[in-house]
Formats: sequence, structure tokens, C-alpha cells
Amino acid sequence: MVKIEIDKSSGFCFGVVNAIKQAEAELKADEILYCLGDIVHNSHEVKRLNSMGLQTINHEELSKLHDVKVLLRAHGEPPSTYEIARKNNIRIIDATCPVVLQLQRKIKKTFDNLEQKDTQIVIYGKNGHAEVNGLVGQTENKAIVVENVSDLDKIDFSRPIKLFSQTTKSLDGFSEIVEKIKSRAHEAVKFEYFDTVCRQVSSRIDKIRDFASEYDLIFFVSGEKSSNGKILYEECHQANPNSIRVSGPNDIEKSMLKNAQYIGICGATSTPKWLMEEIAEKIKLLLNGENEK
Repeated sequence: MVKIEIDKSSGFCFGVVNAIKQAEAELKADEILYCLGDIVHNSHEVKRLNSMGLQTINHEELSKLHDVKVLLRAHGEPPSTYEIARKNNIRIIDATCPVVLQLQRKIKKTFDNLEQKDTQIVIYGKNGHAEVNGLVGQTENKAIVVENVSDLDKIDFSRPIKLFSQTTKSLDGFSEIVEKIKSRAHEAVKFEYFDTVCRQVSSRIDKIRDFASEYDLIFFVSGEKSSNGKILYEECHQANPNSIRVSGPNDIEKSMLKNAQYIGICGATSTPKWLMEEIAEKIKLLLNGENEK
């Protein structure tokens, strides 16, 4: 008999859970709620909330709205977004993750109190990512964003450096950036770094490695837009090369299940538990011959 198990450590992080709870509560009280950007990088969950009345908008659309309610998702926003809301009499439902909010405040305080005005604030993160945009906004858009070692040429190593990290980046990646900056910074240059990686997210790496290694076949469930999903899937695939990334039940075919006796299902911090449960049900149907695709 084939064993199918869902990873208990996978699923929404508390920041996403909080944002979705706030959205659901507001939608029960009112018919229309706008959300600035996808509330989570998972199209299935976005579609579910859209059916309840949540309307996703972009920043250009935000600037044209007046006298409405707008939810800010867990990723956070730059100060300019709050200023637009103030001018347009928009009521903000702020679901910024507490970890992200704390980091925003830390970066803003650092920027406002720079002892040396030539100090460079550097953020290790994905350029253009919603969270990173919010962090850079705390520095009047003066922070330098580095995604990997090849981006370090953006930094002037003859000037002081203060390094922070996007909360969802890997600890190993952050450590590599720190060591590379140390090796390139001029001897008298002051270099400070702050480990601002969220431990709830970073701890998923070890857990997902352990989970993936226990099964013949792994289905990793994640939306295409999820940065966290890309990182965790890579870890999952390294632990178990027989890992397949899927976005939903329709991606699974019977041919994928050949010779598998132990099947594991896991996902990103943006993957809802209900979606992983649907994946499990689809697998059961295929194994029972009730659905060929």
C-alpha cells in the first residue's frame, strides 16, 4: 500500500497567516477590500480570496483610489505608500509581518542616525521584491541591493558599510555575502552586518531536507512567484533528486507515481495547507484509477 504524507512543517508562516486572517475579517464586515499586490505568492489562495471580494491592485491603481480600504500584505511597504493613502483618504489595513516591520524600523533608525554620512546601507535580497522595496524605501531609496556575490561590485569598499538581509533569504547565502565583503573591504573601513533572516523561514530548510530524504517521491507545492518556494525546492531537490515541483493538483499525472511506495508532500511558506491536502487527494484518486490525470 502506498503511503502519502504531508509535511507538518510546511505551509504559511505566521506573517502570511496573520495577513489572510485580517483580510477574511475585513471581508466579512465589508463587501470590498483592496489588496496592494497579491496577498501571497500563490495563485490558488489569491483566487480563493478574490472570490470572497478581495481585489488585487498595483501601485498605479492605488494612487487613483479614494475613500476605500486597502490591505498591505505581509511583505510591507515603503513610506511613500502610506503618504499616498493619507492624501487619498485611504484606510490602511496594515498586515505587515512583525518581523519585517521590525527590520524596516531598524533600517530607518540606522539611516536617520548615520554617524558617517558616506556610510553605505546594503541589503542582501531580491531586487524588486516587495519586501526589499519596502526596506529600500526606509533609506529614501539610497540603499544598495545585492542579490548575490556578483552584485558586490555595486559597493564602494573604501567607504563604511552596514549590511542587512531580506527576512526570507537563506542564512548560508547571507554568511557568504558577509565573508566576501570582509575580504574586499579596505583595512580601515568599518563594516557592520546584522543577521535579519527570519528564523521561522530559515529553519524550514533543515526540516524540509529531513522530510524529503524519507520518501521515494516528493511533490513540492509552490507558486511560480514565490522566492521562498524557489529556495526551498532547491534544498528539497538536493536532499531527494526525485522531487517534483507542482503548483496544483492539475500538474500531477499518473505516470509520475510509477513505483513510488512512499510519497511526501511539502511546500513553501506561501503554500496553503488546503492546497497540499488537495494534492494528496489527487494522488489517491490516480492510484485508485479514478482519474487518469
